[in-house]
Amino acid sequence: MTSAVVLSFQTFFSASVFALVAVSGRPDGWTALVPTSGAPFGVNFRPSSKLYFNREIRDDFLSPPIRPKRISEHHIEECMHMASEEGEFYYKGKIHLEGKVCGIYFFGEPDQVIEITFNYLDVSCENGGLVVVVDGWELNGEIFPNPDDHPRALKSRFNEFCGKKKIKETFVSSQNVALIQHRMPFRGASFSFNVKIVRNPTPCNVLVQLDETYTLRNYDRRSNCSLSSLFPASVRVLALNVGITPTRERGIEFETGTFHKVRTECQKRGLGDYVQIGGSFGLDSSNMKVADSLCGLNSKSGKYSEYIACDTTTVRLVSSGAFDNSVTVSFSKLTKNDITNYMSVACLPDEVTLEMK
Repeated sequence: MTSAVVLSFQTFFSASVFALVAVSGRPDGWTALVPTSGAPFGVNFRPSSKLYFNREIRDDFLSPPIRPKRISEHHIEECMHMASEEGEFYYKGKIHLEGKVCGIYFFGEPDQVIEITFNYLDVSCENGGLVVVVDGWELNGEIFPNPDDHPRALKSRFNEFCGKKKIKETFVSSQNVALIQHRMPFRGASFSFNVKIVRNPTPCNVLVQLDETYTLRNYDRRSNCSLSSLFPASVRVLALNVGITPTRERGIEFETGTFHKVRTECQKRGLGDYVQIGGSFGLDSSNMKVADSLCGLNSKSGKYSEYIACDTTTVRLVSSGAFDNSVTVSFSKLTKNDITNYMSVACLPDEVTLEMK
């Protein structure tokens, strides 16, 4: 990092309150349902083409969660609500939220998926009333997992409903996060649904919220999988087996060590398999600034960590299906003290807030 960038970081940090948040700069408008016009999927909100939350985001909204007590019935009062528990959820439109876009964000453990079943829906289609079930999370117009790395087509990940009806379909997320976005046209509009958290034996895309160690693998499949955290983080590779062990006719493999910054080198060896480590301003990892690309077989922990000074930190595993790939990494939140280290990837200083220790 240049001295000018370091100075900018130091100036920014000394003038800021260091609370871990997941949204860049805490803007007045936070997330929007995407309109049909000019958009690749079909959420249709008129007349405005841009709808944002107008309420201020609480400091604890996307901070590392304290596991809530499991109760069977939940009455949602906030425009923005996050939950990780099972049970029946009930939402009723309120006069001060008429016409506002709101969201109910669900998350589970890395090896879980979210199952949503509606009990009833009473949301008039007039005046823009709508409820949308999203397979993933959407923030600031970006979606996790990004469209290129998801097994489902983008349009099929958004299911829209309005009117007074019984929705018979059960919605199961493809990863450990799901979202219900809604806009109530008037006070008294309401809907209710049940949430069940189900084990996922082959997790691919995972949104993590805690400092922990994770293993990402492709399960012999042709797939792109990612681990993303909603905080600036240091990432260390603890074990790597990418592009070495065939999915068939497996035998004894000799350690090659780790090939760094060598996506082209891996391809020269006939491999389309590699790991990327980097960061981005939002959830979409296709916009990621890459700090390193890795492949090889190495059972030893890496000597160095990658410091990702961005709102979202991502480890992305790209697999051709020809190899049984896995990578084990540790995530640790960046702190004020980390600014003395070299930053592998640095987003703009006013776009990043770090945790005080």
